[in-house]
Formats: sequence, C-alpha cells, structure tokens
Amino acid sequence: MSAHARAGLRRRAALALASLALASLLPLAPLAARAQEAVVRIGYQKYGTLVLLKGRGTLEPKLAALGYRVTWSEFPSGPPLLEALNAGAIDFGTAGETPPIFAQAASDRLTYVAHEPPAPRGEAILVPKESPIRNVADLQGRKVALNRGSNVHYLLVRALEKAGLTLSDITQVYLAPADARAAFERGAVDAWVIWDPFLAAAEAGTGARTLSDGTGLVANHQFYLAARDFAARQGPALEIITAAIAEVDSWAKANTEAAARELAPSVGIPAPILATALARQGYGVRPLDPGVIAEQQRIADTFRALGLIPKAISVADAVHKSGS
Repeated sequence: MSAHARAGLRRRAALALASLALASLLPLAPLAARAQEAVVRIGYQKYGTLVLLKGRGTLEPKLAALGYRVTWSEFPSGPPLLEALNAGAIDFGTAGETPPIFAQAASDRLTYVAHEPPAPRGEAILVPKESPIRNVADLQGRKVALNRGSNVHYLLVRALEKAGLTLSDITQVYLAPADARAAFERGAVDAWVIWDPFLAAAEAGTGARTLSDGTGLVANHQFYLAARDFAARQGPALEIITAAIAEVDSWAKANTEAAARELAPSVGIPAPILATALARQGYGVRPLDPGVIAEQQRIADTFRALGLIPKAISVADAVHKSGS
C-alpha cells in the first residue's frame, strides 16, 4: 500500500472515531441545556392570586419561552415564606404588610415589587359568639392568639391603641392559623386575630363575632416581593410574573364565584366561604407609590418603637425600581 493510500486510510479512521464520539455525546445535549436552564422559585400561601396562577398553569409556558422553568413551594403564612426568601430558598412570593417589615429588619435580601389595593375588612379580631367580651377594651388581661409577624400583628397593635391599651395589657399567644383555631374553639384563648380565608371560615364555622376589623385602622395591603439579586438579574422573568398575576387578578375580580370554585379544592375551604373572603380582597396589581411606602414605613417605625424589630429600617430602600 502506497504512503498516500495509508494516509487516506488514517484520515478515514480518524473521521469515523470523531463521528462515534459525537454520537455518544448527543444524548447529553438536552441534559446540558436543562442544566443551564434558569429556574424561578415561587413561594405561595394556600390562598390568593398565586394559587390561581399555579393551578391554571399559564405562567409556565410564558417563562419557558425565555428559557425558564418554575418551581412552587407552599408556606402556611407570610413570615416563613419571607424567611425562605431571605435564606435564598425562593426567588419570589407574596405576603401581607407586616412580614416584609420583620424580614427587612433581618436581612437586606428582599425587594418590594408590587402591591394590591387595601383590604381592611380581610382581617379581624374575633371572639367566640357567647363571649362576654364586647369591645377591644375588654381584651385587657385576656389571651389573644395571633401569628407573630403576620399582617394581623399590626392590626392588633392599632386596635389596642385606639382602645387605650398596649400589647403589654394582654397576653399574646403566638400560633399558626390551624393551631390558633383549635385553641380558639376549645377556649384556650379569649380572642383570635386572623386574616382571610381563615377569617371567613371561622365566622361560618364557629359563629365567631368580630370585635374589630381593619376598617379605619390598617390598610391590609398584599405585597409581591422578590429576592433583590433575582430582581436585578432576571428582569424579564419578573415582568412576566407580575403581568401574569395582574391577568389572573383581573379575572378573579370580575368572576369572584368562579374564582372561589377554582380555589376550593386546593385551599380545602368550601367555595361559598371563599367567595366571602374574595369579596373583601383588594384587586389591581400595581407598583408601590409614595403613599403605600409611607404606610409601610409607619408600621416599621411602630414596631421599632415597640422593640419588635431590632433596628430601624427604610422601606423605600427596599422598593424595586423597574430597570434597575
């Protein structure tokens, strides 16, 4: 065999080996693409617009078009959700007014993305229907159940203040909603400060009386929040998420009973009760304005004065600026 023929044979053998090597790597290509795929980790509570968004599955294809996939994590209330956000376990979530105050005092990781209008009737101080307690002033010396650091914490502060009392005039019993309801029903606490839909469920299921809701005391805004680094680096994903929330929110406002039926299986509360809660909800996702920021700052300043947070904070410093 000539030298030219031998060189040709070697070239063909090398090409064959290269083809085999490429073929062996082809099955790994999708895995590599998935490894590079960005993940958006959303935290949600058992009730609200994010539950509807998750159930409908409309967010996933919108984010997939930009190379993102979505994971969902459920939390019993706002405080643990924002603890997870501060710990880097989720990227986006929702909470009431007070949890972001505690979370910002603990870390600078979160940023406010948007809010919904006031819903002061969506939280209240309840007493058993046969209770001798007739007004907030009668709570002096009584045991009051609440979820520490949740939106109702501030309602309790304001309601007591209006009645000429302070937190030191009552015994606070910190319980998650399910445990608080059990304690409320067996008489282990005298009153319970709670938010919808647990509020609506307790009213319907126990005949509990309302001493005071948030009307004239608190706005009870709902906030959408993100990890600061996520908001800075994943702007397109954040815009898609907020637009998807606004879309579902608009539908729920116009179709309260249908939204209640859609929520009922995942929430575990009958649709008619959920319809009551949804009717008290605020609708219309929008950026934070100076008035809302000022309201949040008042909560922060109040909690700092009471020693409930360890340091003064500036809410304005945690508000996301689009494009930043």
